[in-house]
Amino acid sequence: MDLRRAVRRPFDQTATGAGAGARPTHLDEGILLLRIVIGLTMAAHGAQKLFGWFGGPGFSGTASFLGEMGFRPGALHAVLSGGSELGGELLLALGLLTPLGAAAVTGAMVAAIASVTWQNGFISAKGGYELSVVLIAAALAVAWVGPGYYSLDRVLGLELSGRRWAVAAAVFGAITAAGVLAFRQ
Repeated sequence: MDLRRAVRRPFDQTATGAGAGARPTHLDEGILLLRIVIGLTMAAHGAQKLFGWFGGPGFSGTASFLGEMGFRPGALHAVLSGGSELGGELLLALGLLTPLGAAAVTGAMVAAIASVTWQNGFISAKGGYELSVVLIAAALAVAWVGPGYYSLDRVLGLELSGRRWAVAAAVFGAITAAGVLAFRQ
C-alpha cells in the first residue's frame, strides 16, 4: 500500500496537518473520533472518582476505597487517580499536549492493571485487564501518529508526535504508575 496516496499529503508530513496548505484527511477524522472516544471515556471515570458523576463514588468514596486498598493517604491518591483521568484525558480529547494525555491514560491503566485487574486474567468479562490494554494501545497510537488536523496542538503549531513522543508517553506513564504503586502499603 502506498501510504502517500492513502493519506493524500506529502509522505514526510505528520498527522498533525502542519504545513502550508494542509487539508484534513480521513486519517485526521479517524484520529479525532479515537481521541474523543478514548479521552471522554477516561475523563468520565475521573469525574466519577472526583465528583460522583455518572454514578461514581465521588471524592470521599474514592479516597476511602483507595485507602482500603493500601493507597495511603487515600485522599491524595484519589486526587492523583481522578485528576490524571479527568485532566489528562481531556487533553487527549482536545488534542492538546497529546503525549501528556497519552501518558495519563497509560499511567492510570498500568496502575489499575497492577492493583486491581491483573489477578483476574486478561478477559474483562471476568474482571480482567483487557479494556485497560486497549485504552493504553489506543492512546499511545494517537501519540505516535499525532492528534490530527482537528486538534489544539495543530492550532498552536505544536508537533508532538512520532515514535519518540509515543515511547516517552509510555515511559512517563509507566514511571508515574510505578511511583504511585510504590507508595501502596
